[in-house]
Amino acid sequence: MRLTRYYMPTLKEKPSEAETPSHQYMLRAGLVRKLAAGIYSFLPMGWRVVRKIIEIVREEMDRAGALEVFLPVVQPAELWQESGRWEVFGKELLRFKDRHERDFCLGPTHEEVIVDLVRGEVRSYKQLPLNLYQIHIKFRDEARPRFGLIRAREFIMKDAYSFDKSWEDLDVSYGKMYEAYSRIFKRCGLDFVVVEAETGAIGGDVSHEFMVWADTGEDVIVFCEGCGYAANKEKASFMLDETEEEGEMKEPEKVYTPDVRTIDEVSNFLGVDPSKLLKALVYRANTGEFVLFLVPGDRDLNEAKAARAVGAESIEMALPDEVLDIAGVSVGFVGPCGLRKKVKVVADRTVKGRKNLVSGANEENYHIVNITPDVHFKVDLYEDIVFAEEGDRCPKCGEPLRFSRGIEVGHIFKLGTKYSAAMKATFLDEDGKEKPFIMGCYGIGVTRIAAAVIEQRHDEHGIKWPISIAPFEVYLLATNMKDESVKKIAEKLYMDLVAKGVEVLYDDRDERAGVKFKDADLVGIPIRVTVGEKRAKENAVEIRLRDTGEVEVVPVSSAVDRVLEIRKELYEELEP
Repeated sequence: MRLTRYYMPTLKEKPSEAETPSHQYMLRAGLVRKLAAGIYSFLPMGWRVVRKIIEIVREEMDRAGALEVFLPVVQPAELWQESGRWEVFGKELLRFKDRHERDFCLGPTHEEVIVDLVRGEVRSYKQLPLNLYQIHIKFRDEARPRFGLIRAREFIMKDAYSFDKSWEDLDVSYGKMYEAYSRIFKRCGLDFVVVEAETGAIGGDVSHEFMVWADTGEDVIVFCEGCGYAANKEKASFMLDETEEEGEMKEPEKVYTPDVRTIDEVSNFLGVDPSKLLKALVYRANTGEFVLFLVPGDRDLNEAKAARAVGAESIEMALPDEVLDIAGVSVGFVGPCGLRKKVKVVADRTVKGRKNLVSGANEENYHIVNITPDVHFKVDLYEDIVFAEEGDRCPKCGEPLRFSRGIEVGHIFKLGTKYSAAMKATFLDEDGKEKPFIMGCYGIGVTRIAAAVIEQRHDEHGIKWPISIAPFEVYLLATNMKDESVKKIAEKLYMDLVAKGVEVLYDDRDERAGVKFKDADLVGIPIRVTVGEKRAKENAVEIRLRDTGEVEVVPVSSAVDRVLEIRKELYEELEP
């Protein structure tokens, strides 16, 4: 492709809206343009990258035995009401009505649609296992779209859904997808880690995220260098200390604490370490049940863990009037002793065995000191409901946990019968009995991969694409198109490389060499072949690798062969 005939509008300056390297360089290199918040148009260069990612994903999904389908992005509300997600998915689900006042949504995911498709066609265990996938646009109405394609509202996703007759068969399907994802991300040139994860709004019992190490990532990876344990922050657990708390149990005492509400305020007022305080938090589960969660003052409630502990899909903080009705007091003075109404009390496991703690007294401007769980108040359930903190001990080996930031690029789930049971999707087993499908689902953020690669592979000059997903394999740069010897060599190299099947972007513009070099570094094509006036006189060219900066001078006669060798080596480096 000749650059004089190509659409590659590069920008010299960093756009003010771009907070991360990927967002900055995707705009500057002419890959995308913003249409609305979280919604982007792909320009030719950006779309070439996305198409290559799609092809890698498709190859590996086909290799794993999955079958490609294409499902509607507009979905009827009835299916979501069947699964129970219409009310609980939240505001990310963009709902609308058609001209007949029927409710629809733009699909953020396709569990309901795929179950509806399969339940009418697959009736026997002999038709299983089955894994169907698609590569499609999704829409999630993010409250704060940011970082370009990393948190967009409209994006391209690969989503797959497996149907099995048993949990053992699901394990096999899940393992195939785990392997396929590992191959995909390796071929895309990503440095990634697989972590245990919460299932969230998708549901199910087990899930893993594929996370890309990146300082700008919104997600936190909790990991152990000792044994390799890794989880995202919402899922990560930690090992409890077995030491018994010293000291005698004291008698509870109510203390006047005027306008003292926060943990820091109470700690300073009473001269007590925050770890001795109890946060008492009233939540309402999506089931309608109210729960009082108790966590140490130096820890934060993990809502994902807390919801799972009480068997809810989601929880949200109770409203002030609901708290007043349950505790008889406003937020800040709530505690487990003497609640006005009986609710389930769930405490973090770190609270068990503690003595002489402090909490709100369920009386305005009062706290109560020296309370002990299961003596002065009843705990219905002890569970892990707090976030792990850096330095906590690994749940597997006891070594200190470390934190790093990352970007989620893939997520796989063991759904079980969550959707099949709710939507009455069943098959006949070997004994002729009707059973719900055992399901898994598997998602990859296709457009997010492009951004994640840039986050990992860039420098101050621009992008460093791996050859597998680079928009072109070679950037052929003629420093001066008015010099006949330069032009003649460049034209012949272009024709010869294209004839060999090499993807070449030929910078044949009548621009200064400095402008061309800057654009070449910015767009990040892995191999640059430069035809300059000095080397042309020597009948030679320079070949430079964008990733390492290595340069070699080769005779024009052997330039094509050398490019083919380098190209082959770069692809081999990415093979799983």
